[in-house]
Amino acid sequence: MKIKPNLTPEKLLRKADAVFAAAAPKVLSLEQTWDPAKGTPVFTVKGRYTTRGWTEWTQGFQFGCALLLYEATGDKQFLELGRRKTVERMASHVSHIGVHDHGFNNISTYGNLRRMMLEGTIPHQQAELDFYELALKVSGAVQAARYAPTETGLGYLYSFNGPHSLFSDTIRSLRILVLAHSLGHVLMGEGDRAINLLERALEHAECTSRWNVYYGDGRDAYDVAGRVVHESIFNLNDGRYRCPSSQQGYSPFTTWTRGAAWVICGYPEQLEYLRTAPAEDFKPFGGRAAVLRRFLKTAKVTADYFIDGYTSLDGIPFWDTGAANLYRIGDYTKKAADPFNEWEPVDSSAAAIAAQGLIRLGRYLNESGSARSGDRYLQAGLTVAETLFGEPYLCTDPKHQGLLLHSVYHRPNGWDHIPKGRKIPCGESSLWGDYHLLELALLIKRMAGGGYLTFFGPQS
Repeated sequence: MKIKPNLTPEKLLRKADAVFAAAAPKVLSLEQTWDPAKGTPVFTVKGRYTTRGWTEWTQGFQFGCALLLYEATGDKQFLELGRRKTVERMASHVSHIGVHDHGFNNISTYGNLRRMMLEGTIPHQQAELDFYELALKVSGAVQAARYAPTETGLGYLYSFNGPHSLFSDTIRSLRILVLAHSLGHVLMGEGDRAINLLERALEHAECTSRWNVYYGDGRDAYDVAGRVVHESIFNLNDGRYRCPSSQQGYSPFTTWTRGAAWVICGYPEQLEYLRTAPAEDFKPFGGRAAVLRRFLKTAKVTADYFIDGYTSLDGIPFWDTGAANLYRIGDYTKKAADPFNEWEPVDSSAAAIAAQGLIRLGRYLNESGSARSGDRYLQAGLTVAETLFGEPYLCTDPKHQGLLLHSVYHRPNGWDHIPKGRKIPCGESSLWGDYHLLELALLIKRMAGGGYLTFFGPQS
């Protein structure tokens, strides 16, 4: 991609506000037309939200969009909507033992409400705050219980595929563990054993760094620095790593770009939190500095591959770096992405998730005294944001319920809608894409005003 060095959050403020303006009627439309008996809306087909998938991992995004809109606009109908639906619909996600998505669902709802209260965006009510924090504590513990040990002595939080499966997506779910830890919570196990939630999070992040991310050191014949596999497979009999795998990508030896985006976003978020945690929390892992160095290495190598390896000139990735027909497009890194091409779909949701991670990584480095390298990532994130905040990605059509166009869910399974007369999916949205576009816009709006946005917010 071609990084624009002169972009600033202030220069993007008007475009960020346009994102919020476009989102408002869409959030209301979905609320007015969606039948909860159908489950959770996931993505659009012909511009209308529908449901499809393994689990209801997108419900927190549905109501989280309303909460982010309230933060951005001050329109209280969105606060009332998001808060009411969190109370009515989200309890089952707090105690859900079958998924790896607690951070997605519960940080987007209970977590946002807690943060807004601590920041003073909504009035402080102690009983209400206690309610949000109880939900976050329980969610973090339930997520941490989904644990599989490896032969190294470390373990990971396994995906909904089962205890053999380590997903890259889960790195962003670690927010729920560290937030619950910061609230003083633990997971109580057999024999009243108190299990440290931060330790579980650090173990999982280390396993993801070790097995799901590649560093160009010859692990296999396709080892490229920054490559991310969707899934790692383990032998449950002895805990040994067996092989890379992919559920939603093209192959285990290429990079499914949304999986990479979760890593690009997830590690900088953890770095932001971990530098605020008490030093004694890191003693079992060789100290805070060692942990931060390891996770920074992972964040940088995946961000560098995104910037230099597989995004188009405008910062938009195709859905997988090894997609079968990419060669027909030519050198797509030397031109802007065309979501209406005939060969392979882009994934705008991967761009929205990664852009936030790039901005966070850049800011982290700048605040750590590495301004030269930090500026590169910060400007890359702003460049991607500028692309997403306008056509052909921002949807301003009032008849279309989606906000961020050209998102892809599961290309190998053929779940994504292909419009009549076209050969590939395009023109549709997803709840995770819409949510992360709003979160990106809110982050930039905060920065333009001299502020910032973190999932943990002020400590109570």
